[in-house]
Amino acid sequence: MSDYSSPYNVAGASNKKQEVMDQVRAELALANAQELINKINEKCYLKCVPKPGSRLESGEQACLSKCMDRYMESWNIVSRAYIARLQRESQGGNL
Repeated sequence: MSDYSSPYNVAGASNKKQEVMDQVRAELALANAQELINKINEKCYLKCVPKPGSRLESGEQACLSKCMDRYMESWNIVSRAYIARLQRESQGGNL
């Protein structure tokens, strides 16, 4: 018969919970990265490639590069602000 209150079972459950949380965080990070790439493709391609052809012109390439840089910089700023807000709210108990 097993003893569910033993420290080993509690530690094992805690480790398993941490593993699951880490996996969820990794999956969320992957989903966020995929969303970022999809949005960059959608927004920048529409803006920079008005007439798709068999290859990108140099101006289109430059536009895409600048657009991607700006979009990623904006994404990072918003992400940092969002994380900071969540941290402030969790510390203040305002969830």
